[in-house]
Amino acid sequence: MNTLSYPDDTPHQESADKILPSWYHHRMIDPVILKGFRDSLPKDELPKRRIIRVLEDVFASYGFAPIDTPVLEYTDVLLGKGGGETDKQIFRFHDNGGRDVAMRFDLTVPFARFMAAHSSEVGVPFRRYHISKVWRGENPQKGRYREFMQCDFDLVGADNALSDAEILSMMHSSFAALGIERYSFRVSHRGLFSDFLTTLSLGDRSIDVLRTVDKLRKIGSDEVMAQLCAITSSEEKAGRIMEYITAGEGSGFLETLGKLEALCGGGTESSKRMREIYSMLSELGIEESFVLDPSITRGLDYYTGIVYETFLTDLPSIGSVCSGGRYNNLASLYMKEQLPGVGSSIGLDRLLAALEELGSPLLKSTSSADVLIVPVPGRETEAARIAQSLRAEGIRTAMYLIPDAKMKKIYAYAELNSIPYMLTAGDEITVKDLRTRETHPYEGAAAWIREGSRH
Repeated sequence: MNTLSYPDDTPHQESADKILPSWYHHRMIDPVILKGFRDSLPKDELPKRRIIRVLEDVFASYGFAPIDTPVLEYTDVLLGKGGGETDKQIFRFHDNGGRDVAMRFDLTVPFARFMAAHSSEVGVPFRRYHISKVWRGENPQKGRYREFMQCDFDLVGADNALSDAEILSMMHSSFAALGIERYSFRVSHRGLFSDFLTTLSLGDRSIDVLRTVDKLRKIGSDEVMAQLCAITSSEEKAGRIMEYITAGEGSGFLETLGKLEALCGGGTESSKRMREIYSMLSELGIEESFVLDPSITRGLDYYTGIVYETFLTDLPSIGSVCSGGRYNNLASLYMKEQLPGVGSSIGLDRLLAALEELGSPLLKSTSSADVLIVPVPGRETEAARIAQSLRAEGIRTAMYLIPDAKMKKIYAYAELNSIPYMLTAGDEITVKDLRTRETHPYEGAAAWIREGSRH
């Protein structure tokens, strides 16, 4: 680490001390960031924003509206019904006023608080989406950080198969719009699982069982079986639970549902809901993307009905990239009126990592502009007029703002920012394709710059 200072015999030391900021004479601060956090460069942020725009267009087509909530909430608001590992992962502290506050760990709980405060202003049923950062103090790993973006979309005020199916349909539309071809939405129903546990006289242990089953993909079936034996104090009951959560292996949706109903001793309200949902998905022609997987339980306590996770067929190791479910009792923590809801969350950072590995065309362009205008000295006004004209044509146009720079430096700047075209505004206006080094006249430039920038 360097310490910057002037020698004692520097003639202008006193005047320099008055001009230079105080930090200049002290030890330089190492520009490091915390473990599990990261900076996002334009080459990372531009594709992410492109993905967000695609998703926002899908959400808007379903009539969903954007909202925002504070980063900080009172801790008792966030932990009112978080449960499980979430309590241990939350970033929590006392602020300058001594208040016990925490950073949001997801966007669902703040949304429940939001609805309790604003339901009369937005009306129900209310469709919202919220794209913003959340924070969890968990161990960082590939595609997972302590600070990350979530993209939530929820429908509150209705508890029926139609609202469940609409969220699932919007998930399908979102992945189709992103150009992802091979994926599966793995769905289950916590109410049906609870019905089954009741037949085993384990209704009072359902939360512990559900949390344990939720770890299946992390710790494996042997360890899950061992933990279930400890919870139920019965190897026979633990074995029955394992039979339930594996009932979908090699079976179709309705066949699996029939097996689960048999294990429950017959059909239930929950299984009826699942049949209605599947019927609607079939009518939409998207049922093949949905797999009934009873091992899906979701770890958070607030889910009460259908739950789901999304896995990419060609990249299963990255985990679920879109998950959620129905949470009919969450808002009751903050208001007397029951406000049923169903929603889903896309982990944008994990999805971005997956799309990168899959070679998605959405990530190919990391350019901040389509063309870089280089003004000839004395012709800056003309260059500004051309820039204005191109922007009016929908061309992303950047002006090189350092006069008399060497062309080598200008080319390096364009390459660093992945700008495909350079326009020189002098006596003659020319446009160069920096990928092929071909020069073109300015006439009609907007049309072919627009076309060329797509490739």
